[in-house]
Amino acid sequence: MRVSAHPFHLVAGLTLWAGYFVLLYGGMSVACALFPQDPTLGPLTWINLFVLLLTVVVALPLAGLAWACHRQTGEQATQQRFMLRLSASLYLVSAIATLVVGLPGVIYPPCV
Repeated sequence: MRVSAHPFHLVAGLTLWAGYFVLLYGGMSVACALFPQDPTLGPLTWINLFVLLLTVVVALPLAGLAWACHRQTGEQATQQRFMLRLSASLYLVSAIATLVVGLPGVIYPPCV
């Protein structure tokens, strides 16, 4: 995958993470209101499975974009290399933040 040194990449990762965050907690609130889960089941519920799936679906492309930006830093001039390195770092931070937000959904029971 080729990416350009466009300033869009500086905000894209964290914007995707923010959308994931809103979708995850908004969706979880609606799901818990409509379909309350038994806390004795622990984390093995369909809501947590959805949380895990959504987390992976969002984190993998963010990590892929971080890797793509990082791989192209050697081919560019100084300013473009800086933009690509910064973009790679921000995509990586977004991927890690996605995993950190999704982790409690796998460990704890929902709707408690």
